[in-house]
Amino acid sequence: MTKHLQPFKNVSYVQSSLTMFLYFASWSIWWSLFQIWLASKSNGLGLSGTEIGTIYSVNSFVTIIFLFSYGLIQDKLVIKRTLIISCASISVLVGPFFTLVYKDLIQNHFFVGVIAGSIFLSAGFLSASGVYETVAEKLSRFFNFKYGQARAWGSIGFALSALIAGHLFVINPDFNFWLGSLLSLFLLLNLILLKSKNEKKMIKTLRNHPDDASIPTAKDMIETLKMKHLWVVMLFIMFTGTFYGIYDGQMFPDFYTKLFDNPKTGQTMYGNLNSLQVFCEAIMMGIVPIIMMKIGVKPTLMLGVSVMFLRIGLSASTDSPILMSLIKMMHALEVPLFMLPTFRYLTLHFDPKLSATLYLVGLQISGQIGSVLLSTPLGILRDNIGYNYTFILISIIVMIAAVFGFILLKNDDEMVDGDPFLKNAQLTN
Repeated sequence: MTKHLQPFKNVSYVQSSLTMFLYFASWSIWWSLFQIWLASKSNGLGLSGTEIGTIYSVNSFVTIIFLFSYGLIQDKLVIKRTLIISCASISVLVGPFFTLVYKDLIQNHFFVGVIAGSIFLSAGFLSASGVYETVAEKLSRFFNFKYGQARAWGSIGFALSALIAGHLFVINPDFNFWLGSLLSLFLLLNLILLKSKNEKKMIKTLRNHPDDASIPTAKDMIETLKMKHLWVVMLFIMFTGTFYGIYDGQMFPDFYTKLFDNPKTGQTMYGNLNSLQVFCEAIMMGIVPIIMMKIGVKPTLMLGVSVMFLRIGLSASTDSPILMSLIKMMHALEVPLFMLPTFRYLTLHFDPKLSATLYLVGLQISGQIGSVLLSTPLGILRDNIGYNYTFILISIIVMIAAVFGFILLKNDDEMVDGDPFLKNAQLTN
């Protein structure tokens, strides 16, 4: 028992875990049912697949701009919280924005609402998620705790909120957005008030030594972006994670709820199922690092893509709510098996001090570029041929991308051509 409680003596671990918990809880309470809210005619906006695809495409385009800026800023800040405090301040406004501004704009001035929503969502949530995660990852290296364990608390927060979200949604979706504001306020207070003495000392040290090797320069970033292998990684992510993200976020929630005779029953069940899935995901966050140590980073990543391909393909094979619920639970395997080894792959094969830029550019931006290009066409495709055939097409593309990654991604002990940093990289716990 003492061994399990040992991490909680580390204030930086506790603060990072609480940040992850509150951020994902404040996001999940409304985001987990956002696509259903956009699509539902009974207690949402009743938008078509094409309109929803347009919203997701524009969201992704604006997110790209924020992501690149956020990555550069946070790598300069290292572990300072200035940026995430700004993001949390924006997220506090989620309740008034969606209930008093966004809803009216989308219904009466669609494209104005799409643009306004994309700026708000990108600044406070879509781009911010990567910043929260990279700050926690940096803190884990500075203050000796396991990032995966802190990130698992984010999954727990997401799961608890998802459990509540479905029940609130069928009463009034506005409640979801306002509760998101309240949770974001707690997040903001946590970021401002809870800081360890060691963290304060480290920030002071970094401030007094601006040329410290842990702080990347603009030249470092440009040189990294010139590396051909980073673009291989970005293409791989674009045609795996992006397609999966469109399937899971833009299509699956509405698809699942329509399997039930009563839409409200489907919405409640989706919230409950989403919660169970994320609880299991949190458990997997602790197991996947062990898997990576046993079989390696690249094999773990390929395992995650295999689960991704199977889940999308199987979704087109049945209209049973029970079987579809079991298929949905595969998401608990896919997220940790894809996200954690991707992050580790970047820090293993590229300069660790650029982790924020690499994560946001290599993973987040490449995914958002794919979403910009693909969300609207896939939305149109869904309107014309239905969910099932669209899922089959997406699964085939993911399978092709998996073969591409298997051939071109580097093994854990291989050097990336032209990478001056890899010689310092080691596969560690």
